[in-house]
Amino acid sequence: MTPENVTGPVAHHAETPVWWPGWGGLRWTDGDAGDLLALRDDGVTRQHIDDEYLAFARPRANGGIVAVGARTLYLADDVDGDFRAAAHLLDDRGARMNDGCCDPRGRLLTGSMGYESEPDAGALLRLDASLEISTVLSKTTVSNGIAFAPDGHRAYFNDTDTQRVFVFDVVDGELRGRRVLVQVPDDQGSPDGLTVAADGSVWVALWGGSAVQGYAPDGSLIERIELPVEQVSACTFGGDDLGTLFITTSAQGLPDDHGTDAGSVYAVEPGVRGIPVAVFAG
Repeated sequence: MTPENVTGPVAHHAETPVWWPGWGGLRWTDGDAGDLLALRDDGVTRQHIDDEYLAFARPRANGGIVAVGARTLYLADDVDGDFRAAAHLLDDRGARMNDGCCDPRGRLLTGSMGYESEPDAGALLRLDASLEISTVLSKTTVSNGIAFAPDGHRAYFNDTDTQRVFVFDVVDGELRGRRVLVQVPDDQGSPDGLTVAADGSVWVALWGGSAVQGYAPDGSLIERIELPVEQVSACTFGGDDLGTLFITTSAQGLPDDHGTDAGSVYAVEPGVRGIPVAVFAG
């Protein structure tokens, strides 16, 4: 299957796409620019958040948006409203937040990483509706894609520089029994963002690997989708039937004359459908 470029290279570091009908379809970040992008009928629009980095955004149960910057959590009360700083997440100026999601209970999970990708410099935090913060995992390296199985009984998490896709059991809302689902070979790239389909398969963007790979719940490889750019950052299911896989790519670190479409969003129909995104209860 051949993905279609649906935006052109509109971002420098396109990341963390999310489909939500309540905000009009697909949104994603241009991380280094601090911008939240939206795909609309008349093209791509941007909303700037005054932060050194914009990690990801999710819909809120009240109709607004939650967004995570380098070390700050922001809230907006409607889908195109102004953001305000609502919580401080990190004190370490040598680290920033990276990817995240909401769990089935509406709590926000957000992971961090050191700017130099130092081992054990990151963590996975959780915020409840009152914005109380707790630590779910400590001593991660590059906390990246995280998502839950359709029945909510398993969770998946990428720690990029370890080359590992982890799986957890979810017991009374807590992540238990961390174990390796997939050890990605170095020559296939590094696991970045991920999403889960309604059939339980796990779809992983491979940074440096020019591909998204689909895995069965037992970790066996079931599909490989090739991209024409190397740095594939994240993916999500969208479209009216959640049957389209939207894939973000990045030009981060590439020379100005790289001559590729890195920074574009691609779309492909892999033959499975996604599940609706979980919203933040806060």
